[in-house]
Amino acid sequence: MQTIDRAMQVIKVLNESDIKRWYSITDLSKECKLPVSTMHRLLQSMIKHGLVQQDPDLKLYSMGNTWLEYGLKMYDTFDFVGLIRPEMEKLMHEVEESVYFSKPIGLEALLMERIDCPHNPIRIYDQLGLRIPMNIGAANKVMLANMPKDEALKIVNELVTEKDSESFLQLLETIRKQGYGESHGEKTKGTSSVAAPIFNHSNELIGALSIGYVNFNLSVERQRFLIEKVIQYGLHISVKLGSKK
Repeated sequence: MQTIDRAMQVIKVLNESDIKRWYSITDLSKECKLPVSTMHRLLQSMIKHGLVQQDPDLKLYSMGNTWLEYGLKMYDTFDFVGLIRPEMEKLMHEVEESVYFSKPIGLEALLMERIDCPHNPIRIYDQLGLRIPMNIGAANKVMLANMPKDEALKIVNELVTEKDSESFLQLLETIRKQGYGESHGEKTKGTSSVAAPIFNHSNELIGALSIGYVNFNLSVERQRFLIEKVIQYGLHISVKLGSKK
């Protein structure tokens, strides 16, 4: 156990500094309060397992590539939907409407999860796995608005006519600033949706949370309530995933 504790001390030191990436064995010994001889044996063992790497010329030490390998594997298996679903269920109970989670895939968005309200007899049925062009709907526009600009521009140039491109980009900027998107009758007449972006621990967009509802006899107060809720839960889910936005 002592060896593991010491190894984690070394990793903590190597990982803590945003400025200093490479350390000498003397620096590591001082930081970890260990004799140089002990530190040398520990580093050799960690190098063997790829936990630490050494610059052969400068004789300095840094984090090994094994951490990157493990991190990428963890990231690939990270169950975003599993973490998001409980919050979607809470939102559904609060608004009593269907709630969706969509993810961008190229020029389209993929509907990853849907939770319908059992008490609402009128619901919008969008099948899981449904693909929708990225320029259509509140969820897709809110994702476009929060993507890196060059990535969003490529998609817009593919899907939006040159004549409509400028006004569409202005709309995306408005959506980005206000923190939510709206859609009324774009895909299905008589229906609307409001959506907010979802960000991960790296503050990268991973998808959008949306509420779908029929829009006849919808009051201004009800519309405002739905917007407030989707923004609230979008922020809450993002924080849950580690976002600092």
